[in-house]
Amino acid sequence: MQMHFGVNSKMALETVREHKTRSFLTVLGVVIGVAAMIFVASILVGVSRDFQGFLEDYGTNTLFVFRFDIGIRTGRMTAEERNRKPLTLEDAQAILAECPHVKNVTVEVQPRIDFDVRPVPQVARYGKHEIENLDYTGTNPAYQEVYNAHVSQGRFFTDFENIHREDVAVIGSEIDKNFFPAHDGIGKTIIVSGVPYQVIGVLEERKGQLFKGQTADRTVKVPYYTYRKHYPADDEHFIGAEAFPGFKDAAEDEIRGLLRRRRNVPFNKPDTFGITTAEAIADNFRQIMSTVALMTIVVSSIGLLVGGVGVMNIMLMSVTERTHEIGVRKAIGARRGDVIRQFLTEAIVLTGLGGLAGVLVGVGAAACLPLIFPSMPTSVPLWAVFSAVLMSMSVGLFFGIYPAVKAARLDPVEALRYE
Repeated sequence: MQMHFGVNSKMALETVREHKTRSFLTVLGVVIGVAAMIFVASILVGVSRDFQGFLEDYGTNTLFVFRFDIGIRTGRMTAEERNRKPLTLEDAQAILAECPHVKNVTVEVQPRIDFDVRPVPQVARYGKHEIENLDYTGTNPAYQEVYNAHVSQGRFFTDFENIHREDVAVIGSEIDKNFFPAHDGIGKTIIVSGVPYQVIGVLEERKGQLFKGQTADRTVKVPYYTYRKHYPADDEHFIGAEAFPGFKDAAEDEIRGLLRRRRNVPFNKPDTFGITTAEAIADNFRQIMSTVALMTIVVSSIGLLVGGVGVMNIMLMSVTERTHEIGVRKAIGARRGDVIRQFLTEAIVLTGLGGLAGVLVGVGAAACLPLIFPSMPTSVPLWAVFSAVLMSMSVGLFFGIYPAVKAARLDPVEALRYE
């Protein structure tokens, strides 16, 4: 008797309905493995897209220059990196003057990074309100162009205010929300690390749900020379260079050559500074995410393996319980291939249902995560859904082969005698 896939699937669903609890316990490992895979994949994809958008918001043609490499580090800094001398304002001015493919340059100054001393947190105050962990630096008016920073209220400071060391400041959106809920902070005076500044502008909120409320929006930018007036000993300079469209690689080569000459780096020695881009930081981040994804696959595979062993066990039990039924079918003409297809279809349908249940659980968990952690972005990729279901069905196919073959090899006469 030729059994078609549709009939086999219907019989498999009948078996699942007759043994609901047993079927659920059988595929519980598959459900857990698939749910974990979907949940973690949604977090990885969501964070990756959010991080990429955050970096691109700073400008796709922007180069970041610092005294050591910027980005996500997986190891400790070397002694050489820790002892490097900082970049200078003159370095930034030389880049703008001597690198033809560089359109604009900005520089930020802040306290020297000392790896042996815990940094003193910068604090902003207004009335009874207080915000810590600020991104408080002195910079020049080119900051808004190089870093694609837009002002939502007021204005950015000018070269005149920079040269004349005016005590004015442009604040981030997070500070504006906390200090001035009515968004009427323009003209008000805030105290930043003991120094009074008049607020003249508020920056737009940076892209990236993961970074909401972080230092990107908890920022205070003051004129470069104003900052040096109050903190003459601070000499840690961070340079941002905007390349002309299509010439970012050329601009990077020019900056590297110029800084190597200015810092007297021998031709056979590595750079004593770091140059990177948003794309390079994003690639570094993706490599780390790939490692996390690989670990997740390994952990999920353990759940699928446990589920597969459970499927094999329950299918062997099913063969024993249905021995008489198998004998009847073989006696009226069913071939070995028919019996194999029947039991393989049952195993695939069983694990496929477990995979679908795992997808629902994983998607539901991913949807609920932002309700618990509002700043955590999630995005369920379709490839993860399809891959999880296919993988769960593959588990059923693989672990169902032995029981199916065992059922097909039963002698019909002996099977009919089985009680």
